[in-house]
Amino acid sequence: MTLAKASAAVTSWPTELKLDAEKRVLAVSFDDGQSFALPAELLRVMSPSAEVQGHSPEQRVTVPGKKAVRIVKLDPVGNYAVRITFDDGHDTGLYVWGYLRDLGENQEARFQSYLEELAAKGLTR
Repeated sequence: MTLAKASAAVTSWPTELKLDAEKRVLAVSFDDGQSFALPAELLRVMSPSAEVQGHSPEQRVTVPGKKAVRIVKLDPVGNYAVRITFDDGHDTGLYVWGYLRDLGENQEARFQSYLEELAAKGLTR
């Protein structure tokens, strides 16, 4: 999916979203030359949806069992986000460009934190 720049409010605009052949990695390229390979598992367990994030930090849900999740489709939402549909049926998160950038820049720390949450709750990937 190639994206056209439409807003000056976003400091770094994605120029391309591309799924790998197995639909387990979303490559996101930005207009400043940065690019990130975001695993479907990370995108799913860090979904910005209320179902995962809740309405406050205390309500955030640790989502187990998503190691093999795949991305079924990508749907643009206006000129500010993408809706990702996963093969487990989850499709309520709107991934705004800044959030995708944040996930890319901080994916190691976020994934490590996720693994620690799973371990603390006795859950598995």
